[in-house]
Amino acid sequence: MKRNWQGQKVLILGAARQGLALARYLSTQGAQITLNDKRQSQQLAGVQAKMSAYPVEWVLGEHPLSLLDDTDLLCVSGGVPLALPIIREAVHRDIPLSNDSQIFMEAVPCPVIGITGSAGKTTTTTLLGHMAQKATAANQKVWVGGNIGLPLIDHLDEIGQNDIVILEFSSFQLELMNISPAVAAVLNITPNHLDRHGTLEAYTAAKARILDFQQGSHVAILTNEDPGAWALAESVKGSLVTFGLAQSPAGLPGTYLAGDTLYLYDGQAARALMARNDIQLRGEHNLRNVLAAFAIAYAAGWDVTRLSEAVRNFTGVPHRLEYIRTLRGARWYNDSIATAPERTIAAIQSFDEPLVLLLGGRRNILK
Repeated sequence: MKRNWQGQKVLILGAARQGLALARYLSTQGAQITLNDKRQSQQLAGVQAKMSAYPVEWVLGEHPLSLLDDTDLLCVSGGVPLALPIIREAVHRDIPLSNDSQIFMEAVPCPVIGITGSAGKTTTTTLLGHMAQKATAANQKVWVGGNIGLPLIDHLDEIGQNDIVILEFSSFQLELMNISPAVAAVLNITPNHLDRHGTLEAYTAAKARILDFQQGSHVAILTNEDPGAWALAESVKGSLVTFGLAQSPAGLPGTYLAGDTLYLYDGQAARALMARNDIQLRGEHNLRNVLAAFAIAYAAGWDVTRLSEAVRNFTGVPHRLEYIRTLRGARWYNDSIATAPERTIAAIQSFDEPLVLLLGGRRNILK
C-alpha cells in the first residue's frame, strides 16, 4: 500500500541516478524534498536544469547537520557511505532511514522477483527479463530494473497488479531495507565492497536481507556450490529452490547439468530444458547464470519448457565478457565490469584458446 507522502519532509543524500529518481517520485506525491550532494553546483548544473520542473531544494558542497533539524525521513543513495556524520547523527536522533528500493517495494502493486550476488546478477537479471517476455500473458508487462541501471520508482505509477517486476539488488541497497521480494535469489557471496562494509560478515548480512523478511509463502533460490550463499539456507522461511552444475544432494527442486543437458527437478521428476551447446554465453560461470535464471523462473511459477528459446537468443550484457570483433585472427572481448579477482578468474577459465589478458585499473594511494 502506498504511503501518504503529502507534506512529508524528506532529505535525500546523493544526486545520482537513484537519488534523482526518488526525488522525482516523492515530489509528485506531495513530499517536500531536499537533495543534498557533496559536489558543487557547477558540477551539477546540467542535472539541476533537468530537474527544474520538480519542486526540489538543493544543498550542495557539504552535508550540514542542520539539514536534519526539520526532516521526517532520510533517504540514502546507494553510493553514499553510511559512515557519514550526517547519517550517524540521523540515527542518533531516531530519524528513520530509507532508500528508493525500499520505498518502491512498499508501493509496488505486484509481486517482485529479486536477485543479488557478488557476481553474475546483472547477466542473470537481464536474461530472466528476456525469459519473462516469453512467460507473460497478454495482460502483463515485464519491468526490469534496480541496480541494473533503471530505477523503477520512476515508473511506479505505470506498473499494474498483473505485471512482472524483476529487480537487481546491490548490497548497498539491501543494507537499509526491511522488506524482501516474494521470489529472491542469492547467486553467490564472495568478498566484495569490503571498503564499504568493513568485513565479509557485514557484507554477507547485507546480502542476506533479501531473504530476511520473506514469509512462508515466498521462495528463495540458492546454490549449494557456493558456501557463502548456501550458508543462508538455514534462514529460509519459505520454499527453497537450488541451482548448480550438479543436482542438489538434498533432493530439493532445482536446476542442474547432467552430461550436456540442463535439467529441472521439480521434487518428483526431472525434465530436460535445453542443450548446453545452445547457450551462446562463454564460460562455466555463465552456465551457472543460465541455471540460476531457469531456477528463478521455475520458482516464479512460469512454464520453463517454453523459455529455452529466450536463452538461445541471449548474447549477453555489455562489458561482461562481451565479444567485440575479430581483428587479424584474434577475437577481442570486453570484460571491463570484472572488478573483482573472482570475475577475472572466471573469464580466464572461459577460454581454451591462447589468451592475451589486458589488465588495468586505478590504484588508490593512502597518504
